Amino acid sequence: MNYRTFLATTVAAAAFSLSALAQTTPGVVIQVSDDGEKNWNQALNVVRNIQAEYGKGKVDLEVVVFGNGAGLLKFDSPLAQRIDETLAGGTRVLMCENTMKGRKMTPADMHAKIGYVKAGVVEIIERHRQGWTVVRP
Repeated sequence: MNYRTFLATTVAAAAFSLSALAQTTPGVVIQVSDDGEKNWNQALNVVRNIQAEYGKGKVDLEVVVFGNGAGLLKFDSPLAQRIDETLAGGTRVLMCENTMKGRKMTPADMHAKIGYVKAGVVEIIERHRQGWTVVRP
């Protein structure tokens, strides 16, 4: 085998390995649908623990908030700084618009940097269908 063939084979193998690694990276969705700082802190601790184990940026993470968990993502939440830290770590934090509508909440009531999904439970179901792990701390 000449050098060019060896180099081409090595590059192709490395590209395949990186592609396979990207496809096997776990996705985890954290459900937050309970009220109270104790529950909210536990959910954010789970995010931190997953990132510590797999490495930041090595796992797709979403926190999906709906129902009684809505207070976690209000602009005046006692855990607003932890939400900032969670977002800065690369985790998507998503609020259910159905919950907001039912509770007469608007984006002005919410943390400025979060995202939104039409239905939190549907987001969780779809992620599960895609092979993501669902965690409800």
